[in-house]
Amino acid sequence: MPTKNKATQDVLKHDRNMRPHVGHCQDLAWHDPLTAGRKTPLGLAGLAWFEKERRYRRMPSKPKLPLPQAVDNLANSTAGAQARFQTDSTRVAVRVELTGVNNMGHMAITGSSGFDCYVGPAGTGRGLRYYGTTRFDHSKPTYEVLLFEHSEAVMRNFTLYFPLYTGVKRLEIGLEPGAKVLPAAAWDLPDPVIVYGTSITQGGCASRTGMVYTNILSRWLNVEICNLGFSGSGRGEPEVAQAIATAPKMRMFVMDNEANVQGLDGMRKTLKPFLQIIRKARPKIPILLVSKIRYGKETQQEQALRGRQACLAYQWQLVQELRKAGDQNLHFLDGTDLLGRDYEECTVDGVHATDLGFYRMAEGMLPTYRRLLFGA
Repeated sequence: MPTKNKATQDVLKHDRNMRPHVGHCQDLAWHDPLTAGRKTPLGLAGLAWFEKERRYRRMPSKPKLPLPQAVDNLANSTAGAQARFQTDSTRVAVRVELTGVNNMGHMAITGSSGFDCYVGPAGTGRGLRYYGTTRFDHSKPTYEVLLFEHSEAVMRNFTLYFPLYTGVKRLEIGLEPGAKVLPAAAWDLPDPVIVYGTSITQGGCASRTGMVYTNILSRWLNVEICNLGFSGSGRGEPEVAQAIATAPKMRMFVMDNEANVQGLDGMRKTLKPFLQIIRKARPKIPILLVSKIRYGKETQQEQALRGRQACLAYQWQLVQELRKAGDQNLHFLDGTDLLGRDYEECTVDGVHATDLGFYRMAEGMLPTYRRLLFGA
């Protein structure tokens, strides 16, 4: 275990906001979303197979075709999962056991392994505002943190966003004993959007969990979004497509995996078969193909620019080909300008988005999502 240097200790000594959060969690009543029922209706969203399997997992546990090992492993990280409920409790806390300690050199632990708390008015899924993030001892896989505290006991709508890069073995939500608990306010659509992609889709490298673009869009649209981003492993294998096709509900499918297909040759081998598998299972839903964002090295490397442009052209041509063949509900979104003109300033490493990058991606995708989901 790395030792803490004196400078770190001095910061923790002088600035309490840099320390692990120690809040008043005593005397709370603890509720487990996995076993929640009529008495404590804590809802889970963002996990397409949850109702069947009752697990914090993003893919089916036993698909007909075995998943690639990397996808199977990464499916146990909880990107996009949400605990949702309404309560008049004046305190909301979490007691968490992670699958392990996650130390990624270029990603904040609050994003990879923490929970975010968003709060909004009761009775509506809209108007959620950020309130707080778990700050905890990064050397331990367990923590207990007070996320919300208020003097006024009024009904509010809560969303707690799960870790992006760590699995969750156990979650308990602490509320005042006797507090009223109601189901979360309804989504604007009954079925979820499912987004398949890469490490960027999964949330690398948001500083906190509410800032990955799928969670931002979920808030803005009041729509459930299931995040199937697999870091380094969104390679478009047919067995992954077959598994995704078994999702019990799907209002729209979004494919954003260009960064992992190993260039134009890999895209030519995988993209069309993958789309066809999804379309066969879901003949009527919108399918949206999104091309890759710009990487920082494009400012200096002509080869990187040309490689992305070649993949962009192929995706556009394939969508036009399939639309002419009769699939009029297949759509394309050019990701070139999602990060804006100063795209190189929107990542932590030239590839993975910062919170600014994710916010801009969500802004750029919002009109297309809104049009395909709501016709406006």
